[in-house]
Amino acid sequence: MRDLGFALPSPAAPVASYAAVVLHGGLAFVSGQLPRTEHGLIKGVLSSGDDLTAAVAAARLCAVSVLAVLNQALGDDLGRVERCLQLTGFVAAMPQFEGHSLVVNGASDLMLEVLGDAGRHARAAVGVASLPFGVVVGISAVFAVG
Repeated sequence: MRDLGFALPSPAAPVASYAAVVLHGGLAFVSGQLPRTEHGLIKGVLSSGDDLTAAVAAARLCAVSVLAVLNQALGDDLGRVERCLQLTGFVAAMPQFEGHSLVVNGASDLMLEVLGDAGRHARAAVGVASLPFGVVVGISAVFAVG
């Protein structure tokens, strides 16, 4: 990942009654991760006239956080990841917004960059009225791990 120009951040601790990652039967279920920078969370609700650039970048940050909590759960060994199986993106948006898939591409593209063909996954991109803490996007994922 350093070759791609970034290091994994320290994972944020869960803020409610859930585990960040559940490992079971060769699978890793990663709870929804939010777009976090050194300045805080990226917030907002998208409408049809919005520039998608910032939202795509926010989804990419979510995917970095997915990998960070997964790395921690795997004992700092992302080499155990065999494949990203499923990625689910939730996008805070007004009813007229139709670019959910484009926003979640930020996370999907990162998985492909990091994992190569093993990063190709099934996916859902869902629009919602609001997300925790007012963030613009959240990403969860399922991985096959060894």
